[in-house]
Amino acid sequence: MARWLILFLLLPIAALAEEVVLGLSHDKVSITTRFEGSDILIFGAVKREVEIPDGPPLEVVITVAGPSEPVMVRRKGNRFGIWVNVDAVEIDAAPSFYAVASSGPLDEVLSDTEDLRNRISIGRSIRSVGAPDTVPDAASFTDAVIRIRQEQDLYQQLEGQVAVDQQTLFRTAISLPANLTEGDYSTRIFLTRDGTVVSQYETVIDVRKVGLERWLYTLSREMPLIYGLMSLAIAIAAGWGASTVFRILRNQ
Repeated sequence: MARWLILFLLLPIAALAEEVVLGLSHDKVSITTRFEGSDILIFGAVKREVEIPDGPPLEVVITVAGPSEPVMVRRKGNRFGIWVNVDAVEIDAAPSFYAVASSGPLDEVLSDTEDLRNRISIGRSIRSVGAPDTVPDAASFTDAVIRIRQEQDLYQQLEGQVAVDQQTLFRTAISLPANLTEGDYSTRIFLTRDGTVVSQYETVIDVRKVGLERWLYTLSREMPLIYGLMSLAIAIAAGWGASTVFRILRNQ
């Protein structure tokens, strides 16, 4: 009985044998009118209470996920010579931005079971509970979201882009595109051995609009009527100004 009690007490110590000590080049990103994207350097070290274990090497997987929101995906079809929407599926939650970087091929450093448990790969980060019975290939709508956002650089799979030195130090760089959504960007680091997650750490990168962008964004959300009237007034003034300039140039 005593032997089993000692073993039980030692389990937490074994589980914490390798821990992540993380660093970020910056934990805040400011979106301004001149924002053209940003690179986030993610680096850290592995804190150990014991020597490096024998066996499979330590691997690192890093994910950065933007705010998730529902997405309506529609498919067009040719009906009597006219392209119209024929099917629609609502994706329950898809991250506005998602990057997954790994120290090797993702299917080699991470088992499918761990991927399913932690929702690490791009496909697993998207939640789609159900689709109408009239849509037989609902999975293709999720694939369409991934394909489109990969083309926009919003979804990134960076295999082999995490450098690991002596199974202790690691680093990678994630490029954030200009078309970012404001919000908290969850950053997760997973340490794996033989495909199994042995430790993980999570932090947040704060992405916010500032200056004129912040003011316009707040105005459009909190006072949409005033925002709409202001936009209309600016459009009218711009049109009137352009017509005046063209009339003056034509009369010269």
